[in-house]
Amino acid sequence: MTTHREPVDSVLETVGETPLVRVAAAPDEVPVYAKAESFNPGASVKDRIGKYMLERMIERGDVSPGGTVIEPTAGNTGIGFAVAAGQLGVDAVFVVPERFSVEKQQLMDALGADVINTPTEHGMDGAIERAHELADELDDAVVPQQFANPLNVEAHYETTAPEIYEALDGEVGAVVAGCGTAGTLMGLAEYAREQHPDTYVAAVEPEGSLYGTVLGEDGTEEEYKIEGIGTHDPTTNELFDPDLVDAVVDVADRAAQDELKRLAREEGQLVASSAGAASVAARRVARDIRDGEIDAPYDTVATIFPDSSERYLSKGIYRSFEEWEG
Repeated sequence: MTTHREPVDSVLETVGETPLVRVAAAPDEVPVYAKAESFNPGASVKDRIGKYMLERMIERGDVSPGGTVIEPTAGNTGIGFAVAAGQLGVDAVFVVPERFSVEKQQLMDALGADVINTPTEHGMDGAIERAHELADELDDAVVPQQFANPLNVEAHYETTAPEIYEALDGEVGAVVAGCGTAGTLMGLAEYAREQHPDTYVAAVEPEGSLYGTVLGEDGTEEEYKIEGIGTHDPTTNELFDPDLVDAVVDVADRAAQDELKRLAREEGQLVASSAGAASVAARRVARDIRDGEIDAPYDTVATIFPDSSERYLSKGIYRSFEEWEG
């Protein structure tokens, strides 16, 4: 796998080519490898779409240098877009529901972006509505809309997936990833199915999320603490293609937190709750492949660890389950 061994001229050139690290607690017979996306300059997987989407939108004239990108976001996407916008000469405004990580909002501000909060009870729908209102008030403004923009999927098809396949010599039996916008998983799934049509694809969501209902599974909407993945309204997640998904794996908040603590303690991985959920699900899929319950073309599972736990320390991510605010 390639790494950055030569000097570069811009921080944007350091986006991607993140390490692929084996999860030690997975079965030896079916190893699990995780993309450590906190190695990106903005410390999350969303740096990939920030750079890729904004470059493509400038190329096709959706926004010009000196214009404004406005995005409803829980935080990491804002940071990714802010990193890219600052280097590409575009102003950035982000609409963030109040309940999300204070650290993320401070980082967006530090990168020169404007942050506008919307009420927690209005959820992402409220943030989306406010973003479009702001875009209508400005000249040369664009809302990339990560929940619906195919460039989100394309970014991972063009960058994340090929990196995984290069590192594993093309031998990927299953792809397991959390679904928020679904862009990451869909990009991986499209690429994976092109390499081998029988590649097993699993979406990861918190218990209480409703992605499983799209596949015809029963689901009860409940609040959950895991951040960055899951949905309360699958109709707003337009990128999710059920035809590319074999299963949706639900992970309980407590299991995700137990796993993120274990990953830190035993494996030196300082990752957040979405990575904890991904690890639980990927290890589950690996065991099922080992035991013959899942038929996969190779005895290997790839997953994504989207960001770092440092972004959630103020929410008590390493404290007791009851103290973790989520």
